[in-house]
Amino acid sequence: METGSTFCPKWHSALWLLPLMMLSFFHEAKADITCRSCQPGNKWRAQELLLNLDMSSSSAGLKGEVLGRGAGAAGGEGRRLRCAAGSADCAPDEAEHTGPGLGRNTRSLRANGDIGESEFAKTKVSYVKMSGQRRSSDGAGLPSAVSPIRRTRRSSGKDEARSPGSAQSQDPGEGTGPAAAPRRLTRSESRRSGEERRAAGPRQEELKLNSSTFALTGDSSHNQAMVHWSGQNSSVILMLTKLFDFNLNSVTESSLWRSTDYGATYQKLNDKVGAKTILSYLYVSPNNKRKIMLLTDPEVESSLLISSDEGATYQKYRLNFYILSLLFHPDQEDWILAYSHDQKLYSSVEFGRRWQLVHERVAPNRFYWSKMGLDKEPGLIHLETSISEGHALYVTCKLQNCTDANKGKPFPGYIDPNSLVVQDEYVFVQVSTAGRPIYYVSAKRDVFTPMKLPKYTLPQDLHVISTDENRVVAAVQEWNQNETYNLYVSDTSGVYYTLALENVVSSMGHEGNVMVDLYEVAGIKGMFLANRKTANQVKTHITYNRGRDWRLLQAPSKDLRGNNIHCVLPYCSLHLHLQVSANPYTSGNIASRESAPGIIVASGSFGSELSTSNVSVYITSDAGNTWRQIFDEEYAVLYLDQGGALVAIRHTPLPIRHLWLSFDEGRQWNKYSFTNTPLFVDGVLGEPGEETLIMTIFGHVSHRSEWQLVKIDFRSIFNRRCTEADYQTWHLHNQGEPCLMGVKRIYRKLKPTSRCVMGKMYSVSMTSGLCECTEADFECDYGYERRSNGNCSPAFWFHPSSMSRSCTSGMTFLNSTGYRKVVSNNCTAGVSVEYTARRRQCPIQAPKGLHLVTSEGTLTATLGTNVTFLVFLEEGDGARTSINLDFGDGHALTYSNVSSIEDGIKHIYRAVGIYRVIATGENNLGSETAMLYLHVTCQLEYIHLSAPFVAVRNKEVNLTAVLWPSQVGTVTYIWWIGNNTEPVITLEGSVACMFSREGINTVTVQVSAGNTILQDRKTIAVHEYFRSHLLAFSSNLDDHNPDVAEWRLDVSRVIKNSLIQATAVREDKLLVAVLPGLPTAAEFFLLPDKLLTEGKPEKTVAHLDQLAEVLLSALNQNLVQFTLRPGVQVTVYAAHLSAAPLVDTSENHSGSAMLMLLSGVVVGLAVFVIYKFKRKIPGLNVYAQMQNEKEQEMMSPANPTEATPGSQRDLVHSLEILETELNSRPIGCMKPHVHVKFSTELPTYIF
Repeated sequence: METGSTFCPKWHSALWLLPLMMLSFFHEAKADITCRSCQPGNKWRAQELLLNLDMSSSSAGLKGEVLGRGAGAAGGEGRRLRCAAGSADCAPDEAEHTGPGLGRNTRSLRANGDIGESEFAKTKVSYVKMSGQRRSSDGAGLPSAVSPIRRTRRSSGKDEARSPGSAQSQDPGEGTGPAAAPRRLTRSESRRSGEERRAAGPRQEELKLNSSTFALTGDSSHNQAMVHWSGQNSSVILMLTKLFDFNLNSVTESSLWRSTDYGATYQKLNDKVGAKTILSYLYVSPNNKRKIMLLTDPEVESSLLISSDEGATYQKYRLNFYILSLLFHPDQEDWILAYSHDQKLYSSVEFGRRWQLVHERVAPNRFYWSKMGLDKEPGLIHLETSISEGHALYVTCKLQNCTDANKGKPFPGYIDPNSLVVQDEYVFVQVSTAGRPIYYVSAKRDVFTPMKLPKYTLPQDLHVISTDENRVVAAVQEWNQNETYNLYVSDTSGVYYTLALENVVSSMGHEGNVMVDLYEVAGIKGMFLANRKTANQVKTHITYNRGRDWRLLQAPSKDLRGNNIHCVLPYCSLHLHLQVSANPYTSGNIASRESAPGIIVASGSFGSELSTSNVSVYITSDAGNTWRQIFDEEYAVLYLDQGGALVAIRHTPLPIRHLWLSFDEGRQWNKYSFTNTPLFVDGVLGEPGEETLIMTIFGHVSHRSEWQLVKIDFRSIFNRRCTEADYQTWHLHNQGEPCLMGVKRIYRKLKPTSRCVMGKMYSVSMTSGLCECTEADFECDYGYERRSNGNCSPAFWFHPSSMSRSCTSGMTFLNSTGYRKVVSNNCTAGVSVEYTARRRQCPIQAPKGLHLVTSEGTLTATLGTNVTFLVFLEEGDGARTSINLDFGDGHALTYSNVSSIEDGIKHIYRAVGIYRVIATGENNLGSETAMLYLHVTCQLEYIHLSAPFVAVRNKEVNLTAVLWPSQVGTVTYIWWIGNNTEPVITLEGSVACMFSREGINTVTVQVSAGNTILQDRKTIAVHEYFRSHLLAFSSNLDDHNPDVAEWRLDVSRVIKNSLIQATAVREDKLLVAVLPGLPTAAEFFLLPDKLLTEGKPEKTVAHLDQLAEVLLSALNQNLVQFTLRPGVQVTVYAAHLSAAPLVDTSENHSGSAMLMLLSGVVVGLAVFVIYKFKRKIPGLNVYAQMQNEKEQEMMSPANPTEATPGSQRDLVHSLEILETELNSRPIGCMKPHVHVKFSTELPTYIF
C-alpha cells in the first residue's frame, strides 16, 4: 500500500498525540457544529512532513517540527476516523505553517504515525475553519498535498542549557558537531539515563544500521520541504523544497527532487517543470498514486502542473483563479473540487485539466462529496452557501450542472453560518433561536430532527467527534463549563443522547481549534483513553466498552531503575498526555496500531494528577492493564514491521547519530548508529505499506548546510522470516474480565523472544466467542441517569410515559426500560430480555404537547415572503389527529394528520401587522392548541423629522417623524430633545415639547423597526419674537436646481448675503432657508436685537416690523439679485403666500398664532415632500443625500406675475388633494433604490 505525505493544517497538532480534536468554530457567541472525524476513503492516506527553519533570534532551542504524518510516528494511528464525506477538511496551509508567528515543536522527531502506516484516517482529525487557506481532502479522497517539513533551528549554547529535552544520554560525538556551542553541564545531564545503564557493560563494537546519505545540493537556504512516497511496491519518492520568505509571506524559491531507489539518490527536476517556475504545493490522487499535481505560487503565476507517471514528466495548465484548497473524490480518481480565494467552488472531472464553476459564496471547508449508498448519485455535492450576515443555506447540486433548477434544499430554512457537517450517514446543521443554538441531525439523508440532549444541557458549544458504527459521539460544553466538555453518545438515529463522561479536558490548538483529550486506541474496539478534570486535578481514565464504564490507570510497579513504585489507587495512578501543549517540550505523545493490538506507547507521569514535569515514556503490552516505564526522558517511539519491533529516537535540540531498537515490546533496547556525522533531525518518513522496514530521516549537519536525507534499511538486522512457532495467543481482558463488548477476544501476537520479520503477508488474527449479556453491556437510555447504586432512573425532567408522535393506534412502539445496549456490543441472552426495550401496543389518547414554531425559529417575518410553520406533536395518535392552522389573517388550512405536514406549512402575508397564529390538533379523545404571535414587518427605508425652523420660547412645538413606508410593523421612537441626556421613548410618531431657552436647539429622532434603526435630526432656533416671510425667485433658478440639500445650503448662504447687501440688515439677525422641491422657494426669518430693544416687547415688535418693511421694500423693488453662474442672474421676490404670518403685535398672541399656523403647514407640506419624492424616482423616490434640515416643501410663485394658485385657499386645497391621493394609495414593501445617508450638519438655514 502506498503512502504520500499529506499535511492537513488542522492535523499538524493532533498528529503528535492523536487525541480526538474538535474545531471551535467560528466562534463567536454562537456554537458552530464541527466535524471531528473523517469519512472512509481508500486505505491509502497521504503522508508528509513539514520542516521549517526558524532563523529568528527569539526562538530558543531546536525548533524542528514534524507536522505531517511521518511514516512512523509515535503519535500512531488511532481508530479509523473518517473525514466528513468528501469534505475538504484537511489542507496543507502555507499561511498557517510558515507564518512568522508559527509555533515550532522542539521534538523534531515526533513523527505522527507508525513507520509505514500511511492511513491518515486512523488519526484523530479536527475539522478546522480556514480562511483563505489551502487544504486538501482527508478521508474521502485525501490527496497527498504533502505537508511541508519544517527545518529545525540550530541551538545556541544558552538555549541548550535550558532545554527540557537535554541530552541525558548523549553519546560522544553527539551534540559536538559544527553547530554545538560549548555549554555548562546541567545536573540532569550528569546522571546517566536508564537506557544508558542498560546498554552499559564491557565496551563492544558499535552496532550500525544499513544506511546511505544524500545531500540536496543547492538547497541550503530552503527552509521547507514536502515529501511524498508513492506507495507500496514503488520506489519513487518526490520531495519539494522551498524558501519561504516570512517578510513577504510567500515562496521565493523552490526545487523539485525525485528518487527512484527508495531515497538512496535524488534527481533535481527544476528543468522539467520550468527553471523559473516557483512551486508551492504537491498533491497526489488518493485513488491513483501515479497522478501528481503541483501548484505554482500564485504571487508569480496561477498554474498547475500535472503528471501521470509518478512525477517523471509534467504538463502545465493555466488557471484563472487562485486555489486555496482541493478536495478529491473518494472513488473517482479524476474528480476534484477546488475552493478559490473569492469563495467560489470549481469542479474538474479531468484531474485539473479543465475547471467549471459550481457555486459562488460557498462557506470555506463546508463542501462535501456524496457518499455511495446514501446519496442518489456519485456526482452530488453537499455545500453551505452564504446568503447574508448570519444566514446560510444547505444545498445539494450536481457536479456538472449546479443550476437553480437542479439544486436541492434538504433543510427547510436558513442555518447558521459554518454549521453544515456531512459525515458518514449523518448530516448536522445548527439554527440559533433567541441566542440559543438548536442542533438538527439527519440520518441516512432522512428528514432533519432536533438533537435531543438532556433537557438542561443548554450547550454553549458542540463538536461532532465521530459517527462510526451507526452512532454519534459529541463533545458538548454546557452552560456552566469553561475549559471542559462532556461526552455524549447517541442511539443509531443520532437523535437521542446520553452522558458518557463529564469534564473532559480541552485546550486550544495552534490553529484556534478546540482539542478534547480523548484518544481511541487502535486495534481494540470500544477502548478509549480520556483526561478528566475532577476537583481541579486532571486524571487519565480508560474504558473498554465505549464509555459505559471508566477507571483510572494502574501505575507501574517498578521504575526504570528497578525500584518499587508505591502508587495506590485511587489516590495515585498513571496519567498520560493526550493533548498537544503550547510548549512542545511538555506535550504528550501516544501511539497504538491496528496491526499491534494491545501495545500502546505514551508519555506521561504518575501521581495524584497529570504533570508536565518529570515526563517519562510508558508502554503497555496488554491493552492498558499493566504499564512499564521504558524511558525517563521523552522519546519518539515508532513501529517497525507491523509492531514486531519498536524504534526510539530521543527528543533533543542537539545533533544525534543514534537510535534505539527493541524486539520484545520495549523490555530491552539496543543502541544503533544511523550516520557517522551527528545530524539535527527535522523529520522522519517511513516506507508505506505494512512491512515498513525502510525509513528516511531528514535533517542537516549545520546551520547553513543542505538537506541531508538518510535512508535506513532495517532488513539487515532481521535474520529470518517468522514462522508459526514465533507466535503466541493473547487474551484481551479488563482486569481479568474477558467479556468486553459482549465477546471474548483472543489475538495471535509475536512472542517477545522472537526476532524475525513478520512480513507483508502477516495479518492480525483474532478469534472471538459471544458472552451472555450482563448489566455492564447496557448504558442508560435517553432521559435516564445512572445513580450511585448503578441503576438507571428517570431524570427529574423526563416523563417515561412519553412516546414518539409517530405512534399510531393499532401499532406498537418500544417502551424503554431505562437501558439500551451499548452500540456494537454483541452479547446475547443473559439479562438481555430484562434490559431491552419492550414492544407495547400504541394506546389511543388525546393529543398532548402540540408545538408550533416557524422553520427559522423566529417570531418575525417579512411582508410578501413565504413563512414556513412547523407543527410537532409529542404524544398522541399522530396518524389520526387532524391539524388545523389558522394564520390569523382570515386564512386557515386543515390537514388530516401530523405526518402530512412534516415538511412544514407555507403561507404568505399580504399586510403588515401582528398575527395570532393558532394550531389545533384534534382527535376523538380531545384536542390540544398551540399559539404564537407573528410580527409581519416591512423594511423601514426612510424617515423624515418634521419640525419648525424657528420656535417661540416656552411655547409647545409639535415634532413628527414621517416613515416610508408608512406601515412597517411595530415601531419604537426614541427622541433626544435639546440638551436632555435621557431620551423620550414613545410608540407614537409625534411628540410635543417646548424650549425654555433661546438659541439653537437640536432634536434627534431614531426609529427602530425590527433590526433596522434609522435617524433624522433637525435644529430649531428658539426666540421670544421673530418675523418670517416666503421668498420666490425668477424662473431661471429652477433650471439649475438639482434639489439636493447641499445645493440648498449654498444658495441659502448666497441669498442671505444678497439681502444683507441690499438692506444692511445685520448678519446675526437674519436667517434664510431654501425649501425642498420645485419651483424653488425660500423663507427668511428676522430675529430681534435684544441690546437695541432692551428686552421690551413693544420695542421688539416695532423693531421687527421696521426690519421686515425694509426687506420687503427691497424685494418688491427687485433690488435683491445674485449671480448663480456666469450668465445666470437670479432675482429674489417676496412671495404672495407666507408660510407663517407676521406675528401679532400683541404680547400674548403673536408667537402662538404664528406657530399654530406654521405647524399646520409643516405637517401638510411634509406629506407633499413624500409625494414629491415618490414621483421623482422610479419605484420609490428617496433623497440620496438628505441633509438633516429636510425642510418642508412649498409651492410658491417664481415671480409675482407668473400663474400660480390664486390664493392661499387654492394652495391649501391643492395640498389636501395631494394628501388624500397619497393616503388612498396602498403602500407596500419595496426595496430601496438608493442607500440613504443622513447628514450630521446642524442648521439648514443660514444666519
